[in-house]
Amino acid sequence: MGAQLRVYKRRIQAVTATKKITKAMEMIAASRIVKAQRKVTASMPYATELTRAVTAVATGSTTKHPLTTEADAPARAAVLLLTSDRGLAGGYSSNAIKAAERLRERLAAEGKEVDTYIVGRKGVAYYGFRERKVAESWTGFTDSPEYGDAKKIAAPLIESITKDTAEGGVDELHIVYTEFVSMMTQNAVDGRMLPLSLDQVVEESGAKDEILPLFDFEPSAEDVLDALLPRYVESRIYNALLQAAASEHAARRRAMKSATDNAGDLIKSLSRLANAARQAEITQEISEIVGGAGALADASAGSDK
Repeated sequence: MGAQLRVYKRRIQAVTATKKITKAMEMIAASRIVKAQRKVTASMPYATELTRAVTAVATGSTTKHPLTTEADAPARAAVLLLTSDRGLAGGYSSNAIKAAERLRERLAAEGKEVDTYIVGRKGVAYYGFRERKVAESWTGFTDSPEYGDAKKIAAPLIESITKDTAEGGVDELHIVYTEFVSMMTQNAVDGRMLPLSLDQVVEESGAKDEILPLFDFEPSAEDVLDALLPRYVESRIYNALLQAAASEHAARRRAMKSATDNAGDLIKSLSRLANAARQAEITQEISEIVGGAGALADASAGSDK
């Protein structure tokens, strides 16, 4: 019984140490969620005004720009997948990967080849383990992305959509990320960034019923689109990175809270087992003492006779 009691005590100590770690990680994730939400809020005015500018240029001109004009028969698409660099976040990365897989299957059913771009070590590891081709990947900043990271990601994507498909370019650009809804809800979503759908742009800009002013473009509307649309893609990617970061921290907080609660329940269970083992040991010792005393009494009675 003594050996069993020592085993329980060692397990309680190990689980208690784990509980302290998960509790600390839960608190860290909770503090980072607030920072990530502030960044999302701070990025919204720029994204809104940029969307309005894109709307004004796209609706106020008849220029057929490659970034606003859909191909007659799109044959190739690029998918940008946002995952995390670190684990211990529940199903955060796996849900985003599943959404990307569903999008990939839908695009393949439409007869389009898919080039995959990945952010985060979890996504890179998933595709690397399955020996799938990845056009380009980025890691190391999913916890706290900056605008420079979005520019770095957007550059090859914009370059690929401006090329002809015969030269390795793409006709469409899609993004898959995890949208932050609340502390308890984060949804893996996908959306098409390019070519732009004017109805979608108008809805995002909040200018559905707004009368847009007329503009004269110098040197040309096409040059203005060349300048605006890359910034639009960067802002969309940056917003998605911030949403994904907030979702990652929320998922990690929820996972660590669950782990902490489970550790507490396991400690209670092990404590009950340890108490039962200690009680059994005490009972056995008492039984041995009583038995020994009885044997001595019998022996003493026999010697008196």
